[in-house]
Amino acid sequence: MANISIMRRSRPAPATSVDGALPADEPYFDLIELLFFAYRDFVSDPDEVLAKLGFGRAHHRVLHFVNRNPGMKVAELLDVLKITKQSLGRVLKQLIDEGYIVQKEGASDRRQRLLYVTAAGEALAMKLAGLQTTRIARVLAELGPGAREAACRFLAGMIDAEDREHVLRLIARSDSLAGSLADSLANSLAASPAGGSRERNGGQ
Repeated sequence: MANISIMRRSRPAPATSVDGALPADEPYFDLIELLFFAYRDFVSDPDEVLAKLGFGRAHHRVLHFVNRNPGMKVAELLDVLKITKQSLGRVLKQLIDEGYIVQKEGASDRRQRLLYVTAAGEALAMKLAGLQTTRIARVLAELGPGAREAACRFLAGMIDAEDREHVLRLIARSDSLAGSLADSLANSLAASPAGGSRERNGGQ
């Protein structure tokens, strides 16, 4: 793999304007273009899988966040994706019709429609995440220790300040839910008859 370190001609930090913005004659073209090309290739891996199913990037985003947040409300998904209800409705209907997502009534409010992935939806979401993780992991391995933390700090800093805390809380909650579900599944398997049978056989 090519060395991804980029040597830049050193230059003094540009002075900022009164409102803190960089002056117009000092754009960071290198970073702007690297972000463009990185995103282009980052989404290209799942794009190929999705295209074969007749899906696009909007389907990927919906599937990703519903998989990460079981029981997510439609309003919450709209807030995350920043799209219109009409746009989400078209994508969501297709995913439901084709068996990747289901809607369930809320336990305390039956008017609520809570979103969950099906087994097929989870499998597809995890396959797409796996493709993107492979690309990320390859780069982090080359950059060495501290690269993941630095990348997280940079990307978090790119989020609008007024939305940043909300986004970080969403990610932390999703990680917590994923851990809880994994623990629950492990405990369920351990307590199953098959699991108990294996333990008994192992003790003979």
